[in-house]
Amino acid sequence: MKRDFSEFKHFIKGKKTAVVGLGVSNRPLINFLLDMGAVVSGFDKKSEDKFSDIACELKSKGVNLVLGDNYLDNLVGYDVVFKTPSMRIDCEALQKASREGAYITSEMEEFLRYCPAKVYAVTGSDGKTTTTTLIYNMLKCEGYKTWVGGNIGTPLFTKIEEIDSNDKVVLELSSFQLMTMNVSPEVAVITNLSPNHLDIHKNMDEYVNAKENIYKYQSKEDLLVLNRDNEITNKMFNKANGRVFRFSVKEKLVEGACFENGILFLNNEAVCKRSEIKLKGMHNVENLLAAFCALFEDVKIENMKKVAVSFTGVEHRCEFVRKLDGVEYYNDSIASSPTRTVAGLTAFEKPVILIAGGYDKKIPFEPLAELGLKHIKILILVGATKHKIKEAFDKEFTKTGASIPVFLTESFEDAIMKAKECAGPGDIVTLSPACASFDLFPNFEKRGNVFKEIVYSL
Repeated sequence: MKRDFSEFKHFIKGKKTAVVGLGVSNRPLINFLLDMGAVVSGFDKKSEDKFSDIACELKSKGVNLVLGDNYLDNLVGYDVVFKTPSMRIDCEALQKASREGAYITSEMEEFLRYCPAKVYAVTGSDGKTTTTTLIYNMLKCEGYKTWVGGNIGTPLFTKIEEIDSNDKVVLELSSFQLMTMNVSPEVAVITNLSPNHLDIHKNMDEYVNAKENIYKYQSKEDLLVLNRDNEITNKMFNKANGRVFRFSVKEKLVEGACFENGILFLNNEAVCKRSEIKLKGMHNVENLLAAFCALFEDVKIENMKKVAVSFTGVEHRCEFVRKLDGVEYYNDSIASSPTRTVAGLTAFEKPVILIAGGYDKKIPFEPLAELGLKHIKILILVGATKHKIKEAFDKEFTKTGASIPVFLTESFEDAIMKAKECAGPGDIVTLSPACASFDLFPNFEKRGNVFKEIVYSL
């Protein structure tokens, strides 16, 4: 049973509350907590001059700001601490606050605890945003008032009193958001799992354990959707507390969703043909099957099909940019892991000119070399990981005897110009980095937008 939000309002009133991280998503949270009578302090590593007018606005509302390199040293004496998602719960500052009696939580944990509507939450290494967006669009097509949040959309905790029990809520959740979660949604979807974010997680086991929190606290009436073809997720089948639906593009499934003879099925009923879908690649067939499983009780087949055959994709995901001198350019900036890049590469019908490289998440690039090599015509590398990726490909060249041209470039623009120089009529150039963006850009969206700006200027 969901708890009544009046409980939280009563609990938070007058509480000395710390909000760690003053990014865009936490500012509405601060205002919301102030409205409920909390005594709020905002913590951030950045200095006050980096926030300009925002710092003045917050201070005018009575928010105490604790800023600068040693900001966490002052996280003492608080009743409640809202941590930013990427902040590890075992960091000394949070451990100390907890020992002193502080209630450590996050915006997403409290939203799930009190949200009155049915929640569909999606996690995984790849395909989260597309699957979340498909579920959202299918629910809307069915006629539900639907909200989307988590990693996409708007911060929903501040909207919780506007959400009705008859509404539907769709969330995209990362391993960071799930690490400390002790509440699960009614419908949990895990698209797939492969090594990712090992710069934050201690090891692969911790990463998988974080993902498992999406279903660990479900009841027997709740639903877990798993990828039958992914070894890690399929092993979770027997761990579920409630019902389980699986999807597969390799096996026929009578219960769940599958792909057979060019047709997408749900519970042995045809939904649509692959030839009718605008999304490229088998990874997007998987995303559709996952969405079908999540919605089998709430959305009619015909409305699933309407969305499946009309949806053209989410920005920065195998997004067509332009055709210039017979060369097609694609923006797949979302691809921040080797497996996601391989999935994008296989969506094309011939080997492509690949621009890859970026921030090092401490994950291996051997899978990119092993599985991606036959789909790459020319490899252009940039960013902090360029030498690490080249090393993985060099090993694969030695092992297989195969070879492709590999170029190391000094800047993002240099990489794009090298791709233009190498490309001829009929070629495909795709930005699909296999890495996060943080060495050069604040996020993958900015990286994708800069790529598009440069490509448009060619």
